[in-house]
Amino acid sequence: SKDNIARIEPQLTLIECDIRDATSVKRIIEKVRPDYIFHLAAQSFVLTSWHAPAETLVTNIVGQLNIFESVREVGIEPRIQIAGSSEEYGMVKPDETPITEDNALRPLSPYGVSKVAQDTLAFQYFHSYGMPIIRTRAFNHTGPRRGDVFVTSNFCKQVAMIEKGLQEPIVKVGNLEAVRDFTDVRDTVRGYLLALEKGEAGEAYNICSGKGLNMRELLDTILSFSTVKIETQQDPARMRPSDVPILVGDNSKFCKATGWRREIPFETTIEDLLDYWRAKLA
Repeated sequence: SKDNIARIEPQLTLIECDIRDATSVKRIIEKVRPDYIFHLAAQSFVLTSWHAPAETLVTNIVGQLNIFESVREVGIEPRIQIAGSSEEYGMVKPDETPITEDNALRPLSPYGVSKVAQDTLAFQYFHSYGMPIIRTRAFNHTGPRRGDVFVTSNFCKQVAMIEKGLQEPIVKVGNLEAVRDFTDVRDTVRGYLLALEKGEAGEAYNICSGKGLNMRELLDTILSFSTVKIETQQDPARMRPSDVPILVGDNSKFCKATGWRREIPFETTIEDLLDYWRAKLA
């Protein structure tokens, strides 16, 4: 959404491009001739991938392929960051946490499959053509302006709506037992830049906090910032055919390579996100 960049839009040059259209992508690459490419364009919502698997796979895999081929055809060598996901790890066994980059990739959603394909395609293009590609596998990250389909933002929006009398005092939830590793988005994007500045081409890096939190604890943290009495209710529409039970990462490889450290506490992230929704609904 352009609303998310309203404050900095005057400093940006925006160029429209359909990442699924190879001709469109090549035209942009040829015009801009970038030094760095941060590839974040994707169908990025896990739940949507169950309803639109073909769109998810085409957008995420073919879109990335179009970038790689355009770079090769134009004959430039930008450093390329591929924004992967912890969803690539999928079915994680109890003795495999915290998850390192060497862990098996066992995706449990069409989205996860698409991200594994992006990851392995990046690996292949680095080895086949020597393209300076760095793969980052970001675990859950959130903060102000996060889309309301994502769990942290959705819960905060619901609480803000309840506070303003726009929703009955019941937060609708999905699987509250899932354990996730949360980082502030501002720390994560700082990590993306460090990955290109200091990361080693061809490598994969986890960007994460290294701490697990289940959805019930997440919701309790959000509710602690509100004075309204709120109940919870499970919504079948928020449940997935198969869910990843636990995703907690090991960030030591990335920290050692780049000097990155998580700086923003989770409670600050949640308070900022809740205040964002309060202001937006005001």
